[in-house]
Amino acid sequence: MMKLSRTIIINGSIVDNYAQVMSNPIFERIVREYIKMLELNHSSALNAISEFRENKFCYKKVAEFLYSLTFKPIGKTGYKVKQSYLQEFVEGLYDFWRGKHRFIIKHERYLKDFGSRNNAIKSAEFVGEVFEKTARGIYRALENNISSNTEKILRQVPSGAQVIFIVDKSRIQREERMKYNWMYSVPFVWNVIYEPPVIFYTKSNKRKGVFPVINERILDRIDLDKKWYALPLHVGNLMIYVYVNSEYLCHAAGLANLFEIATPNELRTPDGVVVFGLPLEVVGKDYVNGVVFKDTLYAGVIPKIIENDYFGYAKKIVLTVHNLIMIDRSKLPIHGSLATIKLKNGKSATAMFVGDSGAGKSETLDALGRLSEVSELEVIIDDMGSLSIEDEKVVAYGTETGAFVRLDDLPPGYAYANIDRSLLMNPDQNNARVIVPYGNFDKIIQPTHIDFFFYADNYTKVNSNEERVCFFNDPDDALEIFSKGARMAKGTTSEKGMSYSYFANPFGAIQRREIHEKIARTYMYKMFETGVKVGEIRTMLGIEGYEKDGPHLAAQALLKVISKFKA
Repeated sequence: MMKLSRTIIINGSIVDNYAQVMSNPIFERIVREYIKMLELNHSSALNAISEFRENKFCYKKVAEFLYSLTFKPIGKTGYKVKQSYLQEFVEGLYDFWRGKHRFIIKHERYLKDFGSRNNAIKSAEFVGEVFEKTARGIYRALENNISSNTEKILRQVPSGAQVIFIVDKSRIQREERMKYNWMYSVPFVWNVIYEPPVIFYTKSNKRKGVFPVINERILDRIDLDKKWYALPLHVGNLMIYVYVNSEYLCHAAGLANLFEIATPNELRTPDGVVVFGLPLEVVGKDYVNGVVFKDTLYAGVIPKIIENDYFGYAKKIVLTVHNLIMIDRSKLPIHGSLATIKLKNGKSATAMFVGDSGAGKSETLDALGRLSEVSELEVIIDDMGSLSIEDEKVVAYGTETGAFVRLDDLPPGYAYANIDRSLLMNPDQNNARVIVPYGNFDKIIQPTHIDFFFYADNYTKVNSNEERVCFFNDPDDALEIFSKGARMAKGTTSEKGMSYSYFANPFGAIQRREIHEKIARTYMYKMFETGVKVGEIRTMLGIEGYEKDGPHLAAQALLKVISKFKA
């Protein structure tokens, strides 16, 4: 079976003219892969290049012929072929190119002076614009010289790089580098430029299992080559270095739209590391879908296999490392959402919704934000955060500045309304997702007081508004429901039907259950002691026929509760 490359990496200096682009080995590789695909499909478009075939096609000559066709009409090339075949070939080649994941890597020094940094970013933007015009111009020149007709409609479809990564080498002090040189030997991303719409198709769209945590050394066994890039991230108050194999740069782009990037002057010894795309033999065959090693640092690792080519693995391994560190620090990691809801009547409250993937957290918040009685809804945590006890009160901290949202259960048009800021993953498939920024980093790392602490129940069918939001009178009763972590699976993972995950958090809590139970009890009792209202909200998202109405009804019921709430 022919293996096609998915990711194309363009050097930030090879972008500005047809000859430069079409003489680059990347162009010949695209031509070769395209022809092999046509051969596999026995396509009639191969008739366009039959002259370049003896025992097999000469890809170099095909590439050279296409270049000549950019500056002279087909009639002057001495090449005789049916116009329709050549048009079909070129159209297909253009679509084949646009189907790739396309990135520009621009090396720019991160300088202390703001003006100089800004100029470096503008330079990268200019490179992207020029390459976009060059790629589209090549296609138009080929079309014009094949048909000699003036096109009546021109479509400015995205043809260049989807994402530009601006990178620099690490300038961590020599003493620190000597511990694990590989950590600082690859380019560090310090700025990312998106060219919307950014749409990626991955080879998997579900996540399997939980990440085991093992006490084993891994950091000494890692050695990264030039095909790797480092993405230093602020994950809440932690700094986690994420190392991504070039084949998976789409996931690095997703992480950059989800977390705050740390700039080179902020770099320090990381609190944890994540490595996405290590060969399975380095990781160990017992850990096919990922593992967290407890070395001198927590090191989350995702092996390079097809099943792991899903953004959920990249995001959740980062959050698992974060949560393990939080548990070690006696904080309570929460798999949930947190938002401040302000009503037009002047009432307001901050509510946290706890639940596993598909429980209806994001959907209920989205429904709340659409109610006419709501004047403002500020999302502080979309998926993962942590609780801390400060000044004898429970407060929450966030981790992400964006959301990884399941489109299937959101209102139609959600993706289109946010497409200029979003990154879409597999939009035409089940469990289609969008990664959209929503918050300010400075806000999510500030302590936020909680008024309501809800378990998001997506499986209980209720018929009255009074049943949609209910409260516990005893912390032990609440702990029983939260610890059970029940939900109806929604196709976001490999699970089906009813599933149970301790505290709805398979990302650290279940791996450290014994210590987590002690921490959870302390925090639950403290919430009851300080007046935080703890309860359940029934979203009915997992019940057939209520995927849209369930969160909306839950939002309306919560609206009534907030209207009567006395802070």
